[in-house]
Amino acid sequence: MACTPAGRAALERLRAWPGEHRVAVGLSGGVDSSLTAALLVEAGWQVEGLTLWLMSGKGACCAEGLVDAAGICEQLAIPHHVVDFREHFQAQIVNFLVEGYAAGVTPLPCSRCNREVKFGPMLQWAEQERGIGRIATGHYARVHHGDLSYNGRHQLLRGRDSHKDQSYFLYDLPQEALGRLVFPLGELTKADTRLEAERHGLRTAQKPESQDLCLADHHGSMKAFLDAYLAPRAGQIVLVDGTVVGEHDGIEHFTIGQRKGLGVAWREPLHVVKLDGAMNQVVVAPRAEAARAGAVVGAVNWVSIEPPVGGIEVEVQVRYRSSPERALLTPLPATDADRAAQRPHRVQLTFAEEQFSITPAQAAVFYDGEVLLGGGLIQADPAPATGPHQ
Repeated sequence: MACTPAGRAALERLRAWPGEHRVAVGLSGGVDSSLTAALLVEAGWQVEGLTLWLMSGKGACCAEGLVDAAGICEQLAIPHHVVDFREHFQAQIVNFLVEGYAAGVTPLPCSRCNREVKFGPMLQWAEQERGIGRIATGHYARVHHGDLSYNGRHQLLRGRDSHKDQSYFLYDLPQEALGRLVFPLGELTKADTRLEAERHGLRTAQKPESQDLCLADHHGSMKAFLDAYLAPRAGQIVLVDGTVVGEHDGIEHFTIGQRKGLGVAWREPLHVVKLDGAMNQVVVAPRAEAARAGAVVGAVNWVSIEPPVGGIEVEVQVRYRSSPERALLTPLPATDADRAAQRPHRVQLTFAEEQFSITPAQAAVFYDGEVLLGGGLIQADPAPATGPHQ
């Protein structure tokens, strides 16, 4: 099978890459990371495979993934290292998720995992243990490194495949990490990846993608994961004015914006608008009352630009699969908690059109076209009672 045009272009970019061509490839056992390693080997790089052991048991991140990653390394004739990160993953992701859900928020584990479990520790391990200064992964995203960008910063860009773009989950990576990353698939579509994997004869070429968070995949469902850590805690489902309209068996099983599965009979459809951890209540309201004109976003990481000193117009993505929406971004003073956490950047978003399902603890990521400017976590603070920004 002939090389696809996208594959040929990827190989040309990798061969022309400045500096040393040694890299550790994060291998999950899926087709994306498998092809990443194959392209780098074909381009003449000195490649070593690196798989993080995050959990025991079934699932793409565990036994099956380890076996497939080892098989790919054997096929490509490259070293394979398995590093036991189970304890770190438990502390940074599992405990973080459980505490968040118990408190009534819907945490976003993937961006935290990328910063605290994957890229940072992987880079550290590769450098200390193997003397390798670069990491490559199968993410559908692109980096323009500082010496090539207009402002000297490493810029994070969307992947070319709009259906697979994963830049949203990478918003929290620091500049130091971005400068050492290689994303060979950033210019490819998923269809290109499958074709290129077949061209290389990779054992993972037709491996199906996991459709769930790795923890849900591991436990069978997100509900099963939460039930394994949180005891049932019955409570009330109430309207905004406190009227009781139903009961629940745990606020962790609900999310902001949810309509189906509430178990509530009412004269009009109701949506979850708040999860009250202190009162153990699920607060619901008609859709018309669920929209928000703005949101406060904290723990902001500025990626492709320096922190702005005044208001700027941005496109905002408030969920991975949501469409970018126009908004005015205004910097806010840092709180004492922000400074203590060494995350001093906080902003106010005022949306051009009111938004539905604004969920505390989820990420709001700011873009200028394909360039990811920065992002942070939506705060539980109520948005100001102002109309949409015009």
